[in-house]
Amino acid sequence: MLDDISPAVERALDAARRRSGSGEVDAVQLFLALVEDDEGRAAQVLVEAGGDLVAVREQVESLPPVRLDLPAVLSAARGAAGQRAESTVTGEYLVVGLIRAAESLAAPLERAGVRVPRLVEVQEPPTLPLPEPIEFRDSTDYVSAARVVDANANRAREALRVLDDYCRFILDDAVLTEEVKALRHEFAGLIDQIPTHILRESRDTGGDVGTGITASGEMLRGSTAEVARVNFKRLQEALRSLEEYGKLLSPTLAGGLEGLRYRSYTLEQAAGMGRDARERLENAKLYVLLTVSQCAAALDWTIREAAGGGADLFQLREKSLSDRQLLERARNVRRWTRETGALFIMNDRPDLARLAEADGVHLGQDDLSVVEARKILGPGPLIGVSTHTPEQVRQAVLDGAGYIGVGPTFASTTKEFPGLAGLEFVRQALALTTLPAFVIGGINPETAGQAAAAGARRVAVSAAICQAEEPRAVAAAIRAALAATSYVPPR
Repeated sequence: MLDDISPAVERALDAARRRSGSGEVDAVQLFLALVEDDEGRAAQVLVEAGGDLVAVREQVESLPPVRLDLPAVLSAARGAAGQRAESTVTGEYLVVGLIRAAESLAAPLERAGVRVPRLVEVQEPPTLPLPEPIEFRDSTDYVSAARVVDANANRAREALRVLDDYCRFILDDAVLTEEVKALRHEFAGLIDQIPTHILRESRDTGGDVGTGITASGEMLRGSTAEVARVNFKRLQEALRSLEEYGKLLSPTLAGGLEGLRYRSYTLEQAAGMGRDARERLENAKLYVLLTVSQCAAALDWTIREAAGGGADLFQLREKSLSDRQLLERARNVRRWTRETGALFIMNDRPDLARLAEADGVHLGQDDLSVVEARKILGPGPLIGVSTHTPEQVRQAVLDGAGYIGVGPTFASTTKEFPGLAGLEFVRQALALTTLPAFVIGGINPETAGQAAAAGARRVAVSAAICQAEEPRAVAAAIRAALAATSYVPPR
């Protein structure tokens, strides 16, 4: 890696080499790698120059490979950086260098709305005005505070990038990735309240006594989950320091940073709870909902037979029993599910779930919130949430749900629905999150196959198993239907 290029530029160069297939850096592939992130500075300078990013990418992708003189491009990029007295070549300067060195890029960019002459002039953007003037009471103290803010702003940005990668590539979860990107965008807007030159001029990396101090274990990570945990803490600590020292530079900064810090706590919980549930339910495919009045045989026999056919979870769903009767039945179901090695979920009632030592509780949209249920259950038990719209899926993920029910999908013989969400909602939900998602509503061996063709890997069943004369055979048939498809949901 060259000393004067940023990590983002280094990543873009590596990506361009991989995309070219030959190990050489192609101008088209390098440009596309630089503007891959909508929020990166390379993409933003094109937008600021009038471009539409979708059109920009389409125009450049249509170009044939363009041979690149990388030293000439870097030289042009350094010249662009020098116009702003910058010593590091970041993405925005490399884009300018590319356009200056590869003339064939100019025409397609102009077709996408980019005002290329304005862009290559690298004009200094206007500084955002502060709502109140800064008072220079003590210049030494002010510079010291600016150093702290600059260092912690960098820490926060770095942590957010690591967490973005974790939610995007490790958890593969669109909802969490969108939330991290929103935090990054809002954080950048808050830090922009402080003129860039103030932070830059206060920087003294060579004189920082902390650069040579390394704590024991700092270079060791045991898992991707630990990487995420460490960077959530890094982000929160940086935001807390920014709140305090930022008050010396901008009176309005601290409040916004405090709000981001609290949102980071929520995001940390959602990512952690979701990760634990994914691991715990990784192999769980068949979820059976039990109501005694709708079962063709005794409850204990139905549980044993269904578990023998591949059922992984059982939910007790009784609406007409008194609390005492319901608790007694729940304790029996707890005993029978333990004997079969299956999980037991209580419907609606976290209080009875705790008393019956259930593995978790399932909540509808009108029941207690995930947060309130967690206060009753404590840490550990699963909390599932029924979802009927994409917005409810997003909220369940951010609330820290361990899994979701997705539906109703097909017409049911055990419950009437005002409307069906259908298979389109199944596809939407699976594209939004990788939380364990159980498709519910009218599931039987035939409809389980249809759900699987739409991308489902898990289903929740009631009548098809509970009313069957041979629950074991039906459960096995549903498992087989889920396994039969080779469909891979798009990400």
